[in-house]
Amino acid sequence: MAKNSPKAQYSSIMARVSRQQLLERHVAQLLGCRRCPRMKSTPVSGGAIVSDIMIVGQAPGPREPVLKRPFAHTAGKTLFRWFEEFCGMNEAAVRSKIYFAAVCRCFPGKNSGGTDRVPTPDEIRNCSSWMDDEIEILQPSLVIPVGRLAIMQFIDCAKLEKVVGRKFRVERAGHRFDVIPLPHPSGASPWHKIAPGKELLRRALKLIARHSAIAVLCEPLGRHAKPNE
Repeated sequence: MAKNSPKAQYSSIMARVSRQQLLERHVAQLLGCRRCPRMKSTPVSGGAIVSDIMIVGQAPGPREPVLKRPFAHTAGKTLFRWFEEFCGMNEAAVRSKIYFAAVCRCFPGKNSGGTDRVPTPDEIRNCSSWMDDEIEILQPSLVIPVGRLAIMQFIDCAKLEKVVGRKFRVERAGHRFDVIPLPHPSGASPWHKIAPGKELLRRALKLIARHSAIAVLCEPLGRHAKPNE
């Protein structure tokens, strides 16, 4: 069957409709999850966005449950600035075209030092099935984990400088896809602002901008993503 034939186009549309229905059901179930009693909020979701790309965060902060969307505060502003600079996609475009997942979907609360509590291994395991289901439904070609905790769900990450700026081929939930890690855009860490992190971040963002899954969403790619650069 020819790729652009009416029958092929119809099959593609029907597959997308089916994925949309599955994803909407999945998100509805996710929002009702109460598996982890220590969590300080209900789950946060970016919505049932059928996409070939997943952005995987670590866990919501205190603002995300109130605003009911991931990356809703300072770190999100930095993340979306990266995408606009390198991919030509503003925040609205990213949110409407890319699926947002996370290692944990609820705000873990604060630790005794006043910083956000790191989810426990049990909480990470409890939430992992949601991400597995999303990978099965979406079958993404590109996953972008943001921050070390998110990166560790896909590849070893002893040091950020060993993985940021590279592309990896990974299998999870019976599906193979590319992984391009990003550092966390939090202002609490200067890693992405100083050497070698600053240059590795640029390298990673160029890899993302050139990826075929992103290219169809953000043409033209912009001055930072020249094919021969």
